[in-house]
Amino acid sequence: MREAIALANTTPPGDVPVGAIVYSAAGEVVGRGVNRREADGDPTAHAEVAAIRQAARTLGSWRLDGCELVVTLEPCTMCAGAILGARVKSVVFGAYEPKTGACGSLLDALRDPHHLHTVEVRGGVLEAETAQLMSDFFGGLRA
Repeated sequence: MREAIALANTTPPGDVPVGAIVYSAAGEVVGRGVNRREADGDPTAHAEVAAIRQAARTLGSWRLDGCELVVTLEPCTMCAGAILGARVKSVVFGAYEPKTGACGSLLDALRDPHHLHTVEVRGGVLEAETAQLMSDFFGGLRA
């Protein structure tokens, strides 16, 4: 998670600071991403999507079997769909997102038994540090 926090700190100005890293089954980094919605003018440019895309290119397959996604903020519904579609094995996230979180806060898309694939989820890892990223960003906007 500390690596994802450091990555989040490289998010372009104006974008919500979120960092995501995909680790292979062997524990190697195969994908990284930060939010770039504002920078790219792309509503799908979330950190998780970028990391998943890079991991698929690195591994040469859309199937990320055995991979783990570590992200500083609870994934939204769009990102949960990408995680499910990529067959990611597990997700570890930092701060909970009560307004848009799709891993237990607003809904629990990744563990819904109706999907063909379910994902192991662990939330609240280094929660205070990852939540601080959000507080600092949104506090700066209000100032």
